[in-house]
Amino acid sequence: MAKNFDEWNRPLKELEDGIDKLKDFAKKETNPAKKTDLESKIDELEKRRDNYIEVMFQRLGPWEKVLVARAPKRPYTLDYISAIFTDFVELQGDRRGFTDNAIIGGPAMLDGKPVMVVGHQKGRNIQERQFRNFGMAKPEGYRKAIRLFDMAERFRMPVISFVDTPAADPGVESESRGISEAIAAGMFKMFELTVPTVAIVIGEGGSGGAIGIAASNRVLMLEHSVYSVIPPEGCAAILWRMPERGADAATALKLTAEHALQLGIIDEIVKEPKGGAHRDPLEASQIVKSAITRHLAELTPLAPGEIKNERYEKFRKMGIFEVA
Repeated sequence: MAKNFDEWNRPLKELEDGIDKLKDFAKKETNPAKKTDLESKIDELEKRRDNYIEVMFQRLGPWEKVLVARAPKRPYTLDYISAIFTDFVELQGDRRGFTDNAIIGGPAMLDGKPVMVVGHQKGRNIQERQFRNFGMAKPEGYRKAIRLFDMAERFRMPVISFVDTPAADPGVESESRGISEAIAAGMFKMFELTVPTVAIVIGEGGSGGAIGIAASNRVLMLEHSVYSVIPPEGCAAILWRMPERGADAATALKLTAEHALQLGIIDEIVKEPKGGAHRDPLEASQIVKSAITRHLAELTPLAPGEIKNERYEKFRKMGIFEVA
């Protein structure tokens, strides 16, 4: 079983590197016959690549879904914001003396209408990852989100959440400042909102770190994202004292979008471009925008009380229980 995305994706990358080299040779080739021969080989390799992608992504298991959800070039919240919204203004601080960079948010315009956008943000390189704390928010991140939810309620702005975190920050400082209370307060605030709310899991939806900004009227998942009570490696470390058995834990956790839809956790699986969102972020953004606007159009005509009640009933139906 592949240990990381680069290892799993290596055969495809080697094939694409070969295509790129042949294209460079074809550009420099002056002999028409040789140039035609190179172009023919390029066409053949591109067909082989497309077929490989199609077969590979039809056979994705739970662990492979985790790897794709963590793909280095997968679009993050800021990528979706820049492609979908206009006039985004990022707001900082929890008004208690702290700031957090793993959760970003602020008002923006969606097709000329004001909305409130909140989401986790990871980093592309080690400096960004440290700055964003690998997308793991601290208590001040969720308290900032609560402040933005309050603002959205006052100004009647729909709330759109982008979920992409392995988990909430597990550090001693976060525990001492009340990370559990902050997540619970974020969920409670979302249940109080009378404006439409739509959340979409764009990568990893891990633990309370995800649900803290995802207690929405509509919860969507990108096709190759994952949603789970705990990251697979953390689950494996607890159950078997072996984090390297993350692939086994991924299977047991039922963390794929298909499982979440079957269990009634989410409302829709949003299809990704061929080969995953990381291969065509712009197309992925347009697909996500279409899904968001469609669900907002269904929710907007509802009265404030109906919006709140629909959200409540949605989450009350989750799970299996008996009345004694």
